[in-house]
Amino acid sequence: MTENNEIVYVQTPEAAQPQGHYSQAVVHGGVVYVAMQIAIDPQNGPVSGPVSRQANVALNNVKNILEAAGSSMSRVLRVTVYVSDIAHWGEVNDVYADFFGEHRPARGVVPTKELHLGLDVAFEVTAAC
Repeated sequence: MTENNEIVYVQTPEAAQPQGHYSQAVVHGGVVYVAMQIAIDPQNGPVSGPVSRQANVALNNVKNILEAAGSSMSRVLRVTVYVSDIAHWGEVNDVYADFFGEHRPARGVVPTKELHLGLDVAFEVTAAC
């Protein structure tokens, strides 16, 4: 999708729209950097409720952004997962495992007090194009 040093800003209506001065993703040098995604349904707004539901919506946003950038979940190199309470980890990990299947990108998990809009889980992703 990009030539050597070209920078491409990714924008798709199939994922939550940025709520500030940033892009859904940026592609450079054959790598796509996806901005942190939380459970905001692109059609209906923030999704509260069980953390598994939030994780599913956020990862769908990631998937749609990656596809818009010319990549896919199977090309993810690294994921950082933020959770509002480490007690949610088992539920988040189950959804994560379903999304990635046999693919196992490098991953970090960061417990945090609270996330934007009072949501419980967020994902930052780096992938190959």
